[in-house]
Amino acid sequence: MPPTDRIRDHAGQGATTVAAHRARRRLRADRARQLADLLRHQLLTDAFPGGALPHEDVLAADYRASRNTVRQALDLLRAEGLVARQPGVGTVIVGRKYPHGLDRLMGLAETLHEHGRVTNEVRTTVPVPAPAPVAERLRVPPGADVLYIERLRRLNGLPLSLDLTYVPLDIGTHLLGADLENTDVFRLLESVTGGPLGHAEITLEAVTADAHSAAVLQAPRGTAVLMLERLTHLADGRPVDLEFIRFRGDRIAMSGLLHRSL
Repeated sequence: MPPTDRIRDHAGQGATTVAAHRARRRLRADRARQLADLLRHQLLTDAFPGGALPHEDVLAADYRASRNTVRQALDLLRAEGLVARQPGVGTVIVGRKYPHGLDRLMGLAETLHEHGRVTNEVRTTVPVPAPAPVAERLRVPPGADVLYIERLRRLNGLPLSLDLTYVPLDIGTHLLGADLENTDVFRLLESVTGGPLGHAEITLEAVTADAHSAAVLQAPRGTAVLMLERLTHLADGRPVDLEFIRFRGDRIAMSGLLHRSL
């Protein structure tokens, strides 16, 4: 074989080796993400009641993974602020996400009552001219006044969500003197209208926190937050509550029960 061909052949073997190494690294990363997903679910469902995860060897055996994969998975969970390493103890749970169901129409305090006390810092309560999209959704005349409410909501003292709420003024006027610091708007709306709420349309997406939202939620600027847009109607179908709720994604987990129908 001519020298130039031998050089090309050696280079080709080297390229193959590099490609194979990269493929193995991608495969390990994929497996680590898969394991992190499984462990995250265990964390959220209190499968480790003692507050500490099993030893890496036990996790490797239980999930049929290599120790390197287990370590990479734990690194991912540490980066999310869910676990930490403690000398002499191992990997312990340092953060948790609270479950927020999406299959029932409830206020935040009703939803999380088993996990602690929800309090509201009412930052703004003021009538404002309805922006065009708000007027359309609430079915009020363009430019008509609506009640705007901004609240920072805490669970056990920790910032959890920033809620921006618009309510038609004929109903919102009755909320101006209400106890918004300790009562869900849903309960107040039902008290004012004298009947139960009916249904809500929701949209859930991840958005980047703006400087204001990040500062209020005490989250790093530019972090991702869960944005829940919810339009709530009375039992007769009238829309009465348009909300834009920014949740700290590291403290809340959305869940629901879905039925398949074709």
